Amino acid sequence: MSGVQCLATEKIWFDKHRYDEAEKCFYEGVNGPSTQQQQVKTGLQQAKGRQQKRQHRNSSSHAGGDHQELVSRMKSLEVENQTLHKVVEDMRAVLQKLELRVAVLEKSPAPAAIPCVKAAPVQAAPAQQVKVENGDDDDDDIDLFGSDEEEDEEAARLKQERLDAYAAKKAKKPALIAKSSILLDVKPWDDETDMVKLEECVRSVQMDGLLWGASKLVPVGYGIKKLQINCVVEDDKVGTDILEEEITKFEDFVQSVDVAAFNKI
Repeated sequence: MSGVQCLATEKIWFDKHRYDEAEKCFYEGVNGPSTQQQQVKTGLQQAKGRQQKRQHRNSSSHAGGDHQELVSRMKSLEVENQTLHKVVEDMRAVLQKLELRVAVLEKSPAPAAIPCVKAAPVQAAPAQQVKVENGDDDDDDIDLFGSDEEEDEEAARLKQERLDAYAAKKAKKPALIAKSSILLDVKPWDDETDMVKLEECVRSVQMDGLLWGASKLVPVGYGIKKLQINCVVEDDKVGTDILEEEITKFEDFVQSVDVAAFNKI
């Protein structure tokens, strides 16, 4: 016989706990709640009472703290009020003193103002003539100090001497001579032109106010080079037209002359 069949033949009360629970409920309904439930209810009531007391105590402590804070703030306001009263009293005392001083100053007589005396403009005193009265009418217009014509002549002489001295001083200064620096481009006819001879011809041009400077050969193209030569001239004595005319006289070597640069010194 298997184990299942054995259990099926055994008489076991599997639902006993249900019946026990139903019996318990029945007797509780008849006899009222059990002692354990009453204890549980009592414990819950006591816990609620303790919680309410704790809340009441906390609220009372908070109220006491707020009350103390209000008291401290009122005390500080009273102290500030007393300080302000003191300041106001001091200001009133100072104001009364000022009013008394103003009243005294108003009652006292003001000192007489001293008028400001303007200085009279100094005028040149006219030349006075001393008249000698000897009972004779012919001697009344005699000038003992001379006439103003002598003074005018002396002033004119001094002025002329100063002008002459200034003119002499100015004549001693050397006159400023205007000069210019000119850079010339002298072009030959072809590449067979003797550039050394061309430069000699250019430098042979001499005139007052002309000074030749450095020179160099600058390639133009196709083997042809041009002579670039510098010179310094006095503007009042030498011009570019004269230079070009004198240089172009050497027709065998010079094709043309151009001014590459012109600067004032």
